Amino acid sequence: MRRIIWSILLISVLALAACSGGNPEQQPATEAPAAAEAAATETTAESAEATEAPAAAETTEGAATVEEGEVALPEVDPLTVEGDIVSAGSSTVFPLAEAVAEQFNDEGYAGTVTIDSIGSGAGFSRFCEAGETDVSNASRPIKDSERESCKAIGRDPIEFRVGTDALAVVTNPENDWATDVTMEELAALFTAEKWSDVNPDWPEENILRYIPGTDSGTFDYFVEEVFDKDPEPILSAPNTQLSEDDNVLVIGVEGSPYAIGFFGYAYYNENADKLNILNIESVEPSFDTVESATYPLARPLFIYSDATIMNEKPQVAAYVNYFLSHVNDVIEEVGYFPASVEALNQSKTHWLEAMGQ
Repeated sequence: MRRIIWSILLISVLALAACSGGNPEQQPATEAPAAAEAAATETTAESAEATEAPAAAETTEGAATVEEGEVALPEVDPLTVEGDIVSAGSSTVFPLAEAVAEQFNDEGYAGTVTIDSIGSGAGFSRFCEAGETDVSNASRPIKDSERESCKAIGRDPIEFRVGTDALAVVTNPENDWATDVTMEELAALFTAEKWSDVNPDWPEENILRYIPGTDSGTFDYFVEEVFDKDPEPILSAPNTQLSEDDNVLVIGVEGSPYAIGFFGYAYYNENADKLNILNIESVEPSFDTVESATYPLARPLFIYSDATIMNEKPQVAAYVNYFLSHVNDVIEEVGYFPASVEALNQSKTHWLEAMGQ
């Protein structure tokens, strides 16, 4: 029953969005109550759907609502949530997940949220192959091969969009020659031997590169956007050091005027006094350029879980709910950018469907 009512509410909201400024004779605001009244006459068997996820109900209060076009999930009371939560994956998502978990604890959750920063690929391996984690953090969408691995152990990963990152390409503060590069120059900076090979006006010094490891979603994204999905050029470039730890990359770039690297914007934001950030195609990464998609290296951030996990472990359902409901409380302070209302609504809808609501 609740699933039927919720679906009608969501359809009404989408209709409102699509018809804004449209025919004034339409009255979508009255559709949901009317439909809900009609739905109340459905059979008793259908009403059993409301009790499909009793475990999750223990940690949430009320029902989902839609206000001014935004979906609000049933409220989580952290004081009532019991049991630990294990997550792993993207180093980019790590500071965001850490901030959400800290707020979750501050509001009364007495369990432990484990968050391992091991890269998106390694995170999916632990979630889809070993089955060791409840939540997988990712700075790229899950691959088909990873979905197949999940399927092999009885898991069906559900994608929850939680924010947006502007990948930051950074240099040492002593570098006063490279401030704005084209995408072509960016590719050259991560393959050429010397700075002067990219631009003859730049120093005839070796380029020292500090980049994420191959298990990182940040590495995958950069290769896809800059090298058309071919990792060989960047992996075969001289003077290139890889690490899954973004703090190692920060230290590397900080250590030489001829160094360059890339990682999630939050790590630049945290170390802005130690690093320069490059404009790409004359566009500076910012909330406005990320939101408008004019910054060439903007990308979505995700967490993944599974309906069976969330129904069997109400603490995981509560954590994912809380993450989606409160991520915008902390995301800008961490150094990332909010996902659109539409993207967050879709993630919340995925949660409701997983919980049979």
